[in-house]
Amino acid sequence: MGSMHTGLEDIPGGMERMARFYAERAKGQVGLIVSGGIAPSEEGNALPGGKAMNTKEEAEKHKIVTQAVHDEGGVICMQILHVGRYGYSPNNVSASDTKAPISPFPSKGLSAEGVERTINDYVEAAALAQYAGYDGVEIMGSEGYLINQFIVSKVNRRTDQWGGSYENRIKFPLEIIRRTRERVGKNFIIIYRLSMLDLVADGSTWEEVVHLAKEVEKAGATIINTGIGWHEARIPTIATMVPRGGFAWVTKRMMGEVNIPLVTTNRFNMPDVAEQALADGCSDMISMARPFLADENLVLKSIEGREDEINTCIGCNQACLDHTFNLKVCSCLVNPRACHETELNYDPTDRPKKIAVVGAGPAGLAASTVAAQRGHDVDLYEASSEIGGQFNMAKKIPGKEEFYETLRYFNKQIELTGVNLHLNMRVSADELASKGYDEVIICTGVTPRVPNINGIQHPKAVSYVDVLTEKIEIGGKVAVIGAGGIGFDVSEYLATEKGKSPTMNIPHFMNEWGVDMEHTHAGSLKAANPDPSPREIYLLKRSKGKHGKTLGKTTGWIHRSSLNMKKVKMIQDVVYDRIDDEGLHITVNGESQTLPVDHVVICAGQEPLRSLKAPLEEAGINVHLIGGALEAAELDAKRAIDQASRLAASL
Repeated sequence: MGSMHTGLEDIPGGMERMARFYAERAKGQVGLIVSGGIAPSEEGNALPGGKAMNTKEEAEKHKIVTQAVHDEGGVICMQILHVGRYGYSPNNVSASDTKAPISPFPSKGLSAEGVERTINDYVEAAALAQYAGYDGVEIMGSEGYLINQFIVSKVNRRTDQWGGSYENRIKFPLEIIRRTRERVGKNFIIIYRLSMLDLVADGSTWEEVVHLAKEVEKAGATIINTGIGWHEARIPTIATMVPRGGFAWVTKRMMGEVNIPLVTTNRFNMPDVAEQALADGCSDMISMARPFLADENLVLKSIEGREDEINTCIGCNQACLDHTFNLKVCSCLVNPRACHETELNYDPTDRPKKIAVVGAGPAGLAASTVAAQRGHDVDLYEASSEIGGQFNMAKKIPGKEEFYETLRYFNKQIELTGVNLHLNMRVSADELASKGYDEVIICTGVTPRVPNINGIQHPKAVSYVDVLTEKIEIGGKVAVIGAGGIGFDVSEYLATEKGKSPTMNIPHFMNEWGVDMEHTHAGSLKAANPDPSPREIYLLKRSKGKHGKTLGKTTGWIHRSSLNMKKVKMIQDVVYDRIDDEGLHITVNGESQTLPVDHVVICAGQEPLRSLKAPLEEAGINVHLIGGALEAAELDAKRAIDQASRLAASL
């Protein structure tokens, strides 16, 4: 289980919650757990005031975590992470005076004494981790953090013994490993996270990476883990549009260069993908991180031949990384229990109820299966011929094919928990009232909002629902009204030829985004070479400012980059005048213009569907409104599944 910063490290009572979190994964048969990154000093923290492993008192707090993992037969290492110039602090330090593009604060180069002090901080942190009961440490040398900043000449401009030649620049990580090994003895695990692919200009060459790997082994590392891409890189490396196991080829190239085990990582979310990478000789071990948020029993289910029961990580980042970067406790869109194990549990009920759930979208699926799992008698009504709701449109978006897995999971849960599923049934309030339900949960979702635009009834104007359900054939010139999540999804869908989603093909993805698989360039970057869009697309919004500002904090930039590569024209501050045979007439900056488009796709928000609520309440039935039926401002599966799970746990 790879490292993830959960946010539990920094809150009152967080260590107890973290102990439960890791213990459940150890019980689920994870072979080796790596904790979230812990700074070796206060100046190594991402934020001022964060926790650092620099005192015995702090180490004592971790003993509850290591003991909980060991009680379940697990093994756990603590990741030591110094963020360097990536910190959000005026006290940032780095190899040289520099500023990261993803931090508002410049960093000051460490003095020679500061370098020695920092090396000692790493060693002390490892020794304290050993005292706290950890089985080892992972020294974070990738992703553009401090150690990476010393290794690469684009940041390290020093002229002393820690800069200049490559041999000098790698002294920093090698001294950390050597001195740590001397301090902790031979039976303590030292994982080194090696940046095998920087994906930034003037990054390391492949020859340099191999040389460092060999020196890392000599210095005393037990295992080398693969790091892919700096956080400031322009290449997506873990988001859902990255192909499964998309970077295993990098680790495979390193196989045979060293004699210690190599770990490959990034976008492994199902056991068969991991097994195939091992069978193909890509690595000795596989690391998954977010998949263990989605399902703590992923390994156990695989051992027992229950892969179809795995709650698969969809790589969305919405409740994990987005939470982390917004200073919230981490969780998971498809599993809201993640990091909330001490407060959200689905214990069997001692008072079974008869419950109706109306609508089999994300909220309805979560509510019905959790309630049935607890022992309630649940009827799930769905007006269409399949479960999924909005997920059935989302799964068609290039890069969002993982939603198929979520629907597979819920179909299996319906079977396992005994939910009574009624498809093709638009149930009425009278029917529900006549069946004697103790509770009715309304999850009827949303309907697209129709904006007040002159000519909105013209045949050129179509809803995003018509587009994604393929009810109409869209022409070669298209205007998309609305630049929220749906507007971006529709634009991506229209800008990609059918059957050519780069998510499904690793070389195709690497070529589109500009990853040099031959390592002929330092940092392994080359020019992006995206497939041209089959359509001319305009993505329009009324408000000012950049497009996609409401998208996920860690993925919004990817969606903007993707559409920019496809030459989608993004226009802001638009007044929609009318739609007619000529196309879409708009005013921008006081100037009128006509976009001669074949279709205008309306993605202008949604309205909640909740007509059942009032008559059921009048009939004296306990009614609960969740998901889009409660709040339709922006489609939010994370909120819907969380609301549904918590409601079902409380009934």
